[in-house]
Amino acid sequence: MNITTTPHSWDQAVALFEQRRLPSDSYENLYEEQYDVHTGALTIDGHLDLDATEPDGTGYIVDGDLLVDGAVLNTDDGCPALVVLGDLRAAAVYLEGDAKLIVGGDVHVGAFVGHMTDKLVMIHGDLRTGVTVLSAEFEPDLVGGELFGPILRPPYLAPSPDSVPVAPETVLVPEVLRTASDTDPDEWRGFDAPGVHGGRLLRRIEAGLPVTLAEQATKG
Repeated sequence: MNITTTPHSWDQAVALFEQRRLPSDSYENLYEEQYDVHTGALTIDGHLDLDATEPDGTGYIVDGDLLVDGAVLNTDDGCPALVVLGDLRAAAVYLEGDAKLIVGGDVHVGAFVGHMTDKLVMIHGDLRTGVTVLSAEFEPDLVGGELFGPILRPPYLAPSPDSVPVAPETVLVPEVLRTASDTDPDEWRGFDAPGVHGGRLLRRIEAGLPVTLAEQATKG
């Protein structure tokens, strides 16, 4: 993966954020260090594996829209921050480590998966997904617009006692559902979203395979 960037000091990054009208409470918890800035829209073939990238600074700023042909992935602690000042489109977003993801516009993904809580995730526009899976107390810190698509989450994350839970088998392909024979929590990565096998879900996302019934029907 080759991303053309220029280094920006923290003061230069803040000046860019202010120029693009990104609210200060979005970036005030980022590390005040150097960032790698890509000017204009950016398209990435395949996955954007944040754990595998090696920026010169503390993270990436995309001064435009970001289109990822595959998934945005994070499973380890210590990954770079990703700030997208336009819209983000990807096959999926899977966040499990200490991800720092800030999007100034909308997010359009087939699946948005959040697991664990040590993160900063702020989306100023809409979050439009084929499915959102939330686990282990993960919730985005901000969705400024609307959240579109079914949401699979443990009961303690339901927005109100009257919320009707979504049955995972009505949304997800059978391959990522937890069954009675799945008895090792480590294998399902400790997911507490009811019925979701986190290990198989991650493997399908990494393989570029459909995780929702709707996507599977579309791809045949």
